[in-house]
Amino acid sequence: MLDGWVRRRIDPSIDRLGQGLAGAGISADAVTLAGLGLGLAAALMIIFELDIVALVLFGLNRLLDGLDGAIARSTRRTDRGGFLDIVLDFTIYGAIPLAFALRDPGAFALPAAVLLFAFYVNGASFLAFAAVAAKRGMSSDVRGIKSIYFTAGFMEGTETILFFVAMILLPGHFAVLAYAFAGLTMMSALARITLAWHAFRDEA
Repeated sequence: MLDGWVRRRIDPSIDRLGQGLAGAGISADAVTLAGLGLGLAAALMIIFELDIVALVLFGLNRLLDGLDGAIARSTRRTDRGGFLDIVLDFTIYGAIPLAFALRDPGAFALPAAVLLFAFYVNGASFLAFAAVAAKRGMSSDVRGIKSIYFTAGFMEGTETILFFVAMILLPGHFAVLAYAFAGLTMMSALARITLAWHAFRDEA
């Protein structure tokens, strides 16, 4: 929901930095893979209750997630890069709740499981919509130039970052934050499913 507003403000700076990295010969795929390493390291730090370190690593992960796209736009966008970007984003989004569940299974396992269920439904609706949209030749730049069709929702990248940052800073409130995040994510999924019901209707 906030991604459009945020992108208009940060994209110019991210694009300039991406152009500089591209000029230095750094590839988008290398940045994507480096981001994966930082994100998984952040999850590991959450398990060990090193929250400030986790926050820094997660922030760097999100920065690289923006930079890989900027580098690709400055050089050449590839299907492999787009595939990696989506899959590794989902990997980190799943790793953070899992890390909290491993940190304190008694208190955090159930809310983490509920949140991961919501992510699963939302991710399925997102990717299924993109697949059918591609089959029908649909395109959209509502969230910038992407490798697949992006549908806007209540819970997008910016909201995910804000919730994860809040969880890392306030681990004692993880359960409440996870349930709230799960509810909003399910609302986003249901809205996308409703959109698909109408957009993909085959007339008799």
